[in-house]
Amino acid sequence: MLVDDSLVVRSILERIVQQRPELEVCASVPSAQEALAYLDREPVDVIILDIEMPGMTGMDALPHIVDRAANARVLILSSNCVEGGPAAIEALSLGASDTLAKPGRGSFAGRFAETLTERILSLGQRPQPLPLRSRPAAGKAATPVAMAAAEHQRLDCIAIAASTGGIPAFATFLANLDPRTTAPILLTQHLPAAFMEYYARQIATLTTRKVCVAESGMAVEPNHIYLAPGDAHLMVVVNGRRREIALDRRPVDNGCCPSADPMLASVAEAYGSGGVALILSGMGRDGARGAARVKQVGGAVFAQAPETCVIWGMPGAVAKEGIANATLNPDAIALLLRSFQSRRPRP
Repeated sequence: MLVDDSLVVRSILERIVQQRPELEVCASVPSAQEALAYLDREPVDVIILDIEMPGMTGMDALPHIVDRAANARVLILSSNCVEGGPAAIEALSLGASDTLAKPGRGSFAGRFAETLTERILSLGQRPQPLPLRSRPAAGKAATPVAMAAAEHQRLDCIAIAASTGGIPAFATFLANLDPRTTAPILLTQHLPAAFMEYYARQIATLTTRKVCVAESGMAVEPNHIYLAPGDAHLMVVVNGRRREIALDRRPVDNGCCPSADPMLASVAEAYGSGGVALILSGMGRDGARGAARVKQVGGAVFAQAPETCVIWGMPGAVAKEGIANATLNPDAIALLLRSFQSRRPRP
Protein backbone atom coordinates (compact mmCIF):
# COMPACT_ATOMS: atom_id res chain seq x y z
CA MET A 1 0.00 0.00 0.00
CA LEU A 2 1.28 3.46 -0.97
CA VAL A 3 0.44 6.37 1.37
CA ASP A 4 1.53 9.80 0.08
CA ASP A 5 -0.41 13.01 -0.44
CA SER A 6 1.33 13.62 -3.79
CA LEU A 7 -0.43 11.96 -6.73
CA VAL A 8 2.73 12.38 -8.80
CA VAL A 9 4.88 10.56 -6.25
CA ARG A 10 2.33 7.76 -5.88
CA SER A 11 2.19 7.33 -9.66
CA ILE A 12 6.00 7.11 -9.87
CA LEU A 13 6.12 4.60 -7.01
CA GLU A 14 3.40 2.50 -8.66
CA ARG A 15 5.44 2.26 -11.86
CA ILE A 16 8.56 1.27 -9.92
CA VAL A 17 6.77 -1.41 -7.90
CA GLN A 18 4.88 -2.85 -10.85
CA GLN A 19 8.10 -3.49 -12.73
CA ARG A 20 8.65 -6.42 -10.37
CA PRO A 21 6.23 -9.29 -11.15
CA GLU A 22 6.34 -10.55 -7.55
CA LEU A 23 5.06 -7.21 -6.21
CA GLU A 24 1.57 -5.74 -6.46
CA VAL A 25 0.18 -2.37 -5.39
CA CYS A 26 -3.01 -3.24 -3.52
CA ALA A 27 -3.91 0.35 -2.62
CA SER A 28 -2.71 3.91 -3.29
CA VAL A 29 -4.12 6.55 -0.93
CA PRO A 30 -3.39 10.25 -0.27
CA SER A 31 -3.83 10.38 3.50
CA ALA A 32 -3.20 8.51 6.73
CA GLN A 33 -6.93 8.47 7.46
CA GLU A 34 -7.65 6.62 4.21
CA ALA A 35 -4.82 4.21 4.93
CA LEU A 36 -6.32 3.36 8.31
CA ALA A 37 -9.76 2.91 6.75
CA TYR A 38 -8.31 0.53 4.15
CA LEU A 39 -6.53 -1.49 6.84
CA ASP A 40 -9.87 -2.01 8.56
CA ARG A 41 -11.03 -3.86 5.44
CA GLU A 42 -8.04 -5.54 3.83
CA PRO A 43 -4.72 -7.14 4.84
CA VAL A 44 -1.45 -5.63 3.59
CA ASP A 45 2.12 -6.96 3.57
CA VAL A 46 4.17 -3.76 3.19
CA ILE A 47 3.15 -0.11 3.63
CA ILE A 48 5.17 2.75 2.11
CA LEU A 49 4.36 5.79 4.23
CA ASP A 50 5.24 9.46 3.79
CA ILE A 51 5.73 11.65 6.88
CA GLU A 52 4.78 15.14 5.70
CA MET A 53 1.07 14.99 4.87
CA PRO A 54 -1.80 17.40 5.60
CA GLY A 55 -4.09 16.48 8.45
CA MET A 56 -2.65 13.50 10.29
CA THR A 57 1.08 13.24 9.59
CA GLY A 58 2.74 9.94 8.88
CA MET A 59 4.57 10.08 12.20
CA ASP A 60 1.31 10.69 14.12
CA ALA A 61 -0.40 7.89 12.22
CA LEU A 62 2.45 5.40 12.48
CA PRO A 63 1.54 3.79 15.85
CA HIS A 64 -2.09 3.43 14.74
CA ILE A 65 -1.06 1.92 11.40
CA VAL A 66 1.31 -0.55 13.07
CA ASP A 67 -1.43 -1.57 15.49
CA ARG A 68 -4.11 -1.91 12.82
CA ALA A 69 -1.94 -3.52 10.16
CA ALA A 70 -1.19 -6.63 12.25
CA ASN A 71 1.80 -8.30 10.57
CA ALA A 72 2.44 -5.64 7.92
CA ARG A 73 5.83 -3.94 7.71
CA VAL A 74 6.02 -0.15 7.37
CA LEU A 75 8.69 1.51 5.23
CA ILE A 76 8.92 5.25 5.83
CA LEU A 77 9.73 7.08 2.60
CA SER A 78 10.36 10.75 3.30
CA SER A 79 12.80 13.49 2.41
CA ASN A 80 13.13 14.07 6.18
CA CYS A 81 14.33 10.52 6.81
CA VAL A 82 18.03 10.65 6.10
CA GLU A 83 19.20 7.18 7.12
CA GLY A 84 20.08 7.16 10.81
CA GLY A 85 18.85 10.73 11.29
CA PRO A 86 16.58 11.90 14.13
CA ALA A 87 13.37 11.46 12.11
CA ALA A 88 14.43 7.98 10.98
CA ILE A 89 15.27 6.89 14.51
CA GLU A 90 12.00 8.29 15.84
CA ALA A 91 10.08 6.41 13.13
CA LEU A 92 11.88 3.17 13.92
CA SER A 93 11.17 3.58 17.63
CA LEU A 94 7.46 4.08 16.84
CA GLY A 95 7.27 0.78 14.99
CA ALA A 96 8.45 1.41 11.44
CA SER A 97 10.42 -1.48 10.02
CA ASP A 98 12.75 0.56 7.84
CA THR A 99 13.29 4.06 6.45
CA LEU A 100 14.43 5.42 3.12
CA ALA A 101 15.11 9.01 2.07
CA LYS A 102 12.81 10.24 -0.70
CA PRO A 103 14.87 11.59 -3.59
CA GLY A 104 14.25 14.79 -5.54
CA ARG A 105 11.45 14.81 -8.08
CA GLY A 106 13.75 13.88 -10.98
CA SER A 107 15.79 11.22 -9.14
CA PHE A 108 13.36 8.34 -8.68
CA ALA A 109 14.91 6.14 -11.37
CA GLY A 110 18.12 4.12 -11.36
CA ARG A 111 19.62 3.16 -8.02
CA PHE A 112 16.70 4.50 -5.97
CA ALA A 113 14.23 2.25 -7.79
CA GLU A 114 16.47 -0.78 -7.19
CA THR A 115 16.92 0.09 -3.52
CA LEU A 116 13.21 0.61 -2.98
CA THR A 117 12.18 -2.71 -4.51
CA GLU A 118 14.95 -4.54 -2.62
CA ARG A 119 13.69 -3.06 0.66
CA ILE A 120 10.09 -4.00 -0.13
CA LEU A 121 11.04 -7.57 -1.01
CA SER A 122 13.12 -7.94 2.17
CA LEU A 123 10.34 -6.58 4.36
CA GLY A 124 7.71 -8.72 2.64
CA GLN A 125 9.53 -11.97 3.27
CA ARG A 126 8.26 -14.14 6.10
CA PRO A 127 10.82 -16.29 7.92
CA GLN A 128 10.62 -19.99 7.21
CA PRO A 129 9.99 -22.12 10.32
CA LEU A 130 12.76 -24.39 11.53
CA PRO A 131 12.31 -28.16 11.18
CA LEU A 132 10.47 -29.56 14.18
CA ARG A 133 13.43 -31.66 15.28
CA SER A 134 15.74 -28.63 15.54
CA ARG A 135 13.25 -25.91 16.46
CA PRO A 136 14.21 -24.06 19.67
CA ALA A 137 11.72 -22.79 22.20
CA ALA A 138 9.86 -19.73 20.90
CA GLY A 139 7.08 -17.41 21.91
CA LYS A 140 6.48 -15.16 24.88
CA ALA A 141 7.20 -17.58 27.71
CA ALA A 142 10.41 -19.44 28.47
CA THR A 143 10.29 -23.21 28.71
CA PRO A 144 10.84 -25.01 32.05
CA VAL A 145 14.16 -26.30 30.68
CA ALA A 146 15.35 -22.77 29.91
CA MET A 147 14.17 -21.56 33.32
CA ALA A 148 16.00 -24.36 35.10
CA ALA A 149 19.21 -23.61 33.22
CA ALA A 150 18.88 -19.91 34.06
CA GLU A 151 18.98 -20.59 37.80
CA HIS A 152 22.62 -21.63 37.47
CA GLN A 153 23.67 -19.15 34.78
CA ARG A 154 25.89 -16.19 35.58
CA LEU A 155 24.98 -12.68 34.44
CA ASP A 156 27.93 -10.29 34.46
CA CYS A 157 27.47 -8.56 31.08
CA ILE A 158 24.69 -8.39 28.46
CA ALA A 159 25.89 -7.91 24.87
CA ILE A 160 23.27 -7.17 22.21
CA ALA A 161 23.50 -7.25 18.41
CA ALA A 162 20.79 -5.51 16.37
CA SER A 163 20.14 -4.08 12.92
CA THR A 164 16.92 -3.54 10.92
CA GLY A 165 14.03 -3.79 13.37
CA GLY A 166 16.41 -3.78 16.32
CA ILE A 167 15.46 -0.37 17.72
CA PRO A 168 11.89 -1.29 18.79
CA ALA A 169 13.06 -4.78 19.81
CA PHE A 170 15.70 -3.32 22.14
CA ALA A 171 13.15 -0.86 23.56
CA THR A 172 10.82 -3.77 24.36
CA PHE A 173 13.66 -5.71 25.98
CA LEU A 174 14.68 -2.72 28.08
CA ALA A 175 11.11 -2.01 29.20
CA ASN A 176 10.80 -5.55 30.57
CA LEU A 177 14.26 -5.85 32.14
CA ASP A 178 14.12 -6.15 35.93
CA PRO A 179 15.66 -2.99 37.44
CA ARG A 180 17.46 -5.26 39.91
CA THR A 181 19.47 -6.61 36.96
CA THR A 182 22.49 -4.31 37.09
CA ALA A 183 24.85 -6.04 34.64
CA PRO A 184 26.29 -3.58 32.08
CA ILE A 185 24.73 -3.66 28.61
CA LEU A 186 26.76 -3.37 25.41
CA LEU A 187 24.76 -2.60 22.27
CA THR A 188 25.88 -2.81 18.67
CA GLN A 189 23.07 -1.31 16.57
CA HIS A 190 23.81 -0.71 12.91
CA LEU A 191 23.46 3.08 12.57
CA PRO A 192 25.67 5.82 11.10
CA ALA A 193 28.16 7.49 13.46
CA ALA A 194 26.66 10.97 13.17
CA PHE A 195 23.41 9.94 14.85
CA MET A 196 24.58 7.74 17.72
CA GLU A 197 24.46 10.57 20.27
CA TYR A 198 20.82 11.21 19.34
CA TYR A 199 20.01 7.51 19.70
CA ALA A 200 21.76 7.41 23.07
CA ARG A 201 19.62 10.32 24.28
CA GLN A 202 16.51 8.52 23.08
CA ILE A 203 17.42 5.34 24.95
CA ALA A 204 18.07 7.42 28.08
CA THR A 205 14.38 8.40 28.11
CA LEU A 206 13.47 4.71 28.49
CA THR A 207 15.67 3.76 31.44
CA THR A 208 17.30 4.94 34.66
CA ARG A 209 20.61 3.44 33.53
CA LYS A 210 23.33 5.78 32.36
CA VAL A 211 23.53 5.65 28.54
CA CYS A 212 26.58 6.70 26.55
CA VAL A 213 28.27 6.23 23.20
CA ALA A 214 31.34 4.16 23.99
CA GLU A 215 34.80 5.71 24.07
CA SER A 216 38.15 3.96 24.47
CA GLY A 217 39.27 3.64 28.07
CA MET A 218 35.82 3.95 29.67
CA ALA A 219 35.37 1.62 32.65
CA VAL A 220 32.57 -0.90 32.12
CA GLU A 221 30.29 -0.33 35.10
CA PRO A 222 27.00 -1.75 36.41
CA ASN A 223 23.76 0.00 35.44
CA HIS A 224 25.33 1.46 32.29
CA ILE A 225 24.48 1.03 28.59
CA TYR A 226 27.35 1.45 26.13
CA LEU A 227 26.55 1.99 22.43
CA ALA A 228 28.98 1.11 19.69
CA PRO A 229 29.87 4.28 17.76
CA GLY A 230 28.84 4.09 14.14
CA ASP A 231 32.42 3.88 12.88
CA ALA A 232 34.06 1.34 15.21
CA HIS A 233 33.54 -2.08 16.79
CA LEU A 234 32.75 -1.96 20.51
CA MET A 235 34.93 -4.30 22.59
CA VAL A 236 35.78 -5.02 26.23
CA VAL A 237 39.32 -5.60 27.47
CA VAL A 238 40.63 -6.55 30.90
CA ASN A 239 43.05 -4.01 32.36
CA GLY A 240 44.31 -5.14 35.72
CA ARG A 241 41.35 -5.36 38.07
CA ARG A 242 38.87 -3.60 35.83
CA ARG A 243 37.25 -4.05 32.43
CA GLU A 244 37.46 -1.22 29.93
CA ILE A 245 35.98 -0.21 26.59
CA ALA A 246 38.17 -0.60 23.53
CA LEU A 247 37.30 0.47 19.98
CA ASP A 248 38.52 -1.38 16.91
CA ARG A 249 38.17 -0.15 13.33
CA ARG A 250 39.73 -3.06 11.49
CA PRO A 251 37.55 -4.58 8.73
CA VAL A 252 35.73 -7.82 9.55
CA ASP A 253 34.63 -10.62 7.27
CA ASN A 254 30.93 -9.71 7.34
CA GLY A 255 31.65 -6.15 6.19
CA CYS A 256 29.72 -4.49 9.02
CA CYS A 257 31.05 -1.50 10.94
CA PRO A 258 30.23 -1.55 13.73
CA SER A 259 30.09 -5.34 13.86
CA ALA A 260 28.72 -7.39 16.74
CA ASP A 261 31.15 -10.27 16.17
CA PRO A 262 34.20 -8.55 17.74
CA MET A 263 32.03 -7.27 20.61
CA LEU A 264 30.66 -10.70 21.45
CA ALA A 265 34.06 -12.38 21.13
CA SER A 266 35.58 -9.83 23.52
CA VAL A 267 32.75 -10.36 26.03
CA ALA A 268 33.46 -14.09 25.91
CA GLU A 269 37.13 -13.42 26.72
CA ALA A 270 36.47 -10.81 29.41
CA TYR A 271 33.50 -12.41 31.19
CA GLY A 272 33.60 -16.10 30.33
CA SER A 273 30.43 -17.89 31.41
CA GLY A 274 29.08 -14.62 32.84
CA GLY A 275 28.54 -13.15 29.39
CA VAL A 276 25.06 -13.22 27.82
CA ALA A 277 24.50 -12.56 24.10
CA LEU A 278 21.23 -11.35 22.58
CA ILE A 279 20.78 -11.37 18.81
CA LEU A 280 17.90 -9.16 17.76
CA SER A 281 16.21 -8.43 14.42
CA GLY A 282 18.49 -7.65 11.49
CA MET A 283 19.63 -8.61 8.02
CA GLY A 284 22.64 -10.82 7.44
CA ARG A 285 24.73 -12.90 9.83
CA ASP A 286 26.47 -10.32 12.02
CA GLY A 287 26.79 -11.73 15.54
CA ALA A 288 26.69 -15.42 14.65
CA ARG A 289 30.44 -15.97 14.93
CA GLY A 290 30.73 -13.97 18.15
CA ALA A 291 27.69 -15.69 19.68
CA ALA A 292 29.31 -19.06 18.99
CA ARG A 293 32.32 -17.91 21.02
CA VAL A 294 30.06 -16.85 23.93
CA LYS A 295 28.40 -20.24 23.86
CA GLN A 296 31.79 -22.00 23.71
CA VAL A 297 32.96 -20.44 27.01
CA GLY A 298 29.71 -21.30 28.80
CA GLY A 299 27.74 -18.07 28.35
CA ALA A 300 24.09 -17.96 27.33
CA VAL A 301 22.87 -16.97 23.85
CA PHE A 302 19.34 -15.85 22.99
CA ALA A 303 17.88 -15.13 19.56
CA GLN A 304 14.77 -13.07 18.87
CA ALA A 305 11.81 -15.18 17.75
CA PRO A 306 10.85 -14.83 14.06
CA GLU A 307 7.29 -13.69 14.67
CA THR A 308 8.48 -10.41 16.24
CA CYS A 309 11.42 -9.77 13.89
CA VAL A 310 11.30 -7.35 11.01
CA ILE A 311 14.01 -9.48 9.38
CA TRP A 312 14.98 -12.84 10.88
CA GLY A 313 18.47 -12.80 9.36
CA MET A 314 20.85 -12.28 12.29
CA PRO A 315 18.81 -14.16 14.91
CA GLY A 316 17.87 -16.78 12.33
CA ALA A 317 21.53 -17.53 11.63
CA VAL A 318 22.15 -18.12 15.33
CA ALA A 319 19.02 -20.24 15.78
CA LYS A 320 19.53 -22.39 12.67
CA GLU A 321 23.11 -23.23 13.66
CA GLY A 322 22.00 -24.39 17.11
CA ILE A 323 23.93 -21.67 18.93
CA ALA A 324 20.96 -20.13 20.76
CA ASN A 325 19.93 -21.50 24.14
CA ALA A 326 16.41 -20.33 23.31
CA THR A 327 14.55 -18.33 20.65
CA LEU A 328 12.17 -15.93 22.37
CA ASN A 329 10.47 -12.58 22.00
CA PRO A 330 12.47 -9.65 23.50
CA ASP A 331 10.15 -9.25 26.50
CA ALA A 332 10.46 -12.96 27.31
CA ILE A 333 14.26 -12.78 27.15
CA ALA A 334 14.22 -9.89 29.61
CA LEU A 335 11.94 -11.78 31.98
CA LEU A 336 14.11 -14.90 31.79
CA LEU A 337 17.20 -12.92 32.82
CA ARG A 338 15.56 -12.32 36.22
CA SER A 339 16.57 -15.87 37.14
CA PHE A 340 20.25 -15.38 36.30
CA GLN A 341 22.78 -14.93 39.08
CA SER A 342 24.64 -11.62 39.10
CA ARG A 343 28.15 -11.25 40.42
CA ARG A 344 28.75 -8.41 42.85
CA PRO A 345 30.68 -5.63 41.11
CA ARG A 346 34.36 -5.39 41.92
CA PRO A 347 35.36 -2.48 44.19
